[in-house]
Amino acid sequence: MKKKKVVVGMSGGVDSSVAAWLLKEQGYEVIGVTMQIWQDQEEAQQQENGGCCGLSAVEDARRVAAMLDIPYYVMNFKTEFKRHVMDYFVAEYLRGHTPNPCIACNRYVKWESLLKRSLDIGADYIATGHYAQITELENGRFAIQKSVTSAKDQTYALYNLTQDQLAHTLMPVGAYTKEEIRTMAQKIGLRTANKPDSQEICFIPDNDYAGFIEREAGEQTPSVGNFVTKEGKVLGQHKGIIHYTIGQRKGLGIAMGTPVFVTEIRPETNEVVLGANEDVFGKSLCADRLNFMSISDLVGEMEVTAKIRYSHKGAPCMIHRAGEDRVFCEFQEPVRAITPGQAVVFYHEDIVVGGGTIL
Repeated sequence: MKKKKVVVGMSGGVDSSVAAWLLKEQGYEVIGVTMQIWQDQEEAQQQENGGCCGLSAVEDARRVAAMLDIPYYVMNFKTEFKRHVMDYFVAEYLRGHTPNPCIACNRYVKWESLLKRSLDIGADYIATGHYAQITELENGRFAIQKSVTSAKDQTYALYNLTQDQLAHTLMPVGAYTKEEIRTMAQKIGLRTANKPDSQEICFIPDNDYAGFIEREAGEQTPSVGNFVTKEGKVLGQHKGIIHYTIGQRKGLGIAMGTPVFVTEIRPETNEVVLGANEDVFGKSLCADRLNFMSISDLVGEMEVTAKIRYSHKGAPCMIHRAGEDRVFCEFQEPVRAITPGQAVVFYHEDIVVGGGTIL
């Protein structure tokens, strides 16, 4: 029987390195690929970039592939990454939203683009080092299932994958804890065994989101405007809406005598609304750009657990349709900082039901 061929997206980190090793051990014909997504920069800057964007990632991945004795290639996805991730990130901030670029990258670059090229070269699957699992449900649908380790679970950022993408994806790391993955890497002598995890957004290594948006947007960048109360009373001036997100307290540059928080961003009037901590809590949200995973569609009401950001533990809520591409979500208890542009992801136990973008 011919061995199944799998293309492993290798970021130069320990997780994708071990994913490649595990799949080879399981008998797959493994090909390592690093996605070239960094834009045209000075070589020195490229060398400094960490995460999955830097040249150092390519060097680490290449050496791991050589040690595992698997073919290795660098594929150019600069155009796709610029359009679907960087341009999207800037456009959302200009709308007063706070986007999650990793979700866009997963859906349109790591899966849509990489999967197409991989199938074109005769692969059966693509694989990544994500802490998540793929399961086929009794209804015949594929769904993302939480990893065995809640500390590293990455299912939130994967809710947007399609059935076809899931059917052609392997996630071997999801069955292990981070400590187990590092131990495996050490035992087989991988150079990435103790490499630290990347924390920042890969295309903004200095974490200066506003500076990046100003460089990319140029004259479109929103100017200074007013801090206001929810009733519209002017409290002072802000630096531009791209500097703020819902729930923010630090870095506001305004002294009110008591703690104040960003409760709303109004791009149409260039206003940032401030209020007390209790004003940051809400009991409901609407979301669009929906993707259902464990079910083909939402009919009637459904009780789920919803995560409204990557670090959110999740909260029980009831969801129902509110339009052709819209869902309404009502929580049992108020949740903090419901943020337009972020994803809301629905779970039933440890299975991803689906999700959308918060309006």
